[in-house]
Amino acid sequence: MDLFYLIIGLALLVGAGDALVRGAVGLSLRFGIPAFIVSATVVAFGTSAPELLISVEAALKGAPGIALGNVVGSNIANVLLVLSVPAIVAPLAACSPDAHRNLYFMIGSTTVFSALVLTGVVPLWGGAVLLALAVAMVWDSVRQGLRAGVGDEDFAADLKQAESADAEMAKWKIARLLVIGMIGLPFGAHLLIEGARGIALSLGISESVVGLTLVAIGTSLPELATSIMAALKRQTEVAIGNVIGSNIFNLTAIIGTAAIFAPLQVPAEILARDLWVMIGASLALIPIVLLCRPIGRITGLFFLVAYVAYIYVAFV
Repeated sequence: MDLFYLIIGLALLVGAGDALVRGAVGLSLRFGIPAFIVSATVVAFGTSAPELLISVEAALKGAPGIALGNVVGSNIANVLLVLSVPAIVAPLAACSPDAHRNLYFMIGSTTVFSALVLTGVVPLWGGAVLLALAVAMVWDSVRQGLRAGVGDEDFAADLKQAESADAEMAKWKIARLLVIGMIGLPFGAHLLIEGARGIALSLGISESVVGLTLVAIGTSLPELATSIMAALKRQTEVAIGNVIGSNIFNLTAIIGTAAIFAPLQVPAEILARDLWVMIGASLALIPIVLLCRPIGRITGLFFLVAYVAYIYVAFV
């Protein structure tokens, strides 16, 4: 039953998260909000909603290992798994000024998050700092986007196609999508947390290991699917940008919100191993973005093998 709860919870989170994003994008476009602002806010937060609900519920239930493990594990998976598979399809590269700016945000967010984690607890004030970083990133993205004039018709068309949204979507369809998202997300998060805790208890492993592996991989599946499609379309910068943006929101908006609800005690295994793996994976993106060194098939295979080895070590 615990595995059943975990699978159903993940399915609900993915489906409800997609419904929430499509409904919110449709509503925003219907009210004439510029497409780029919708992308930088509604879509960015909406696609992180599953991880957010998981971490908040885990914090409230006194399971910080799942809350922190989900984020740390997702950030590791985003680099070593989500980028490795599409790199085998087509070399991935991201060299634009926007990619540089977002990379700086990611490194800064990783530094602040790591400093808080190393103290042994992420307190309420630490959550507030992380949330402030999330707001700063969104504001910078919107400001740069409007300055560059990317809120044009072409961008809006791309956004509608990517999110299956329609500015003329019927109000009842928008309402249905929003209701599905708002009901499905918390229910899915509840089932997933219960299933994850039950699996940890039955296998005799810590909750943080479940969060770092099963939960993290499950919540990284949307990013993996997006990156594979981007690679197939040769939109390689989208794949890397998707990972960098997801990692920033995981560290700032998700952990920041969870810590506001309840201080997060850091499990010993995350301090001893997983935090450093996450930092190493994040640093691996520096030469790829700043020096324009693509992730080729060989590097992709290396990342994939490294991730499989990490999962094995986590369970041993």
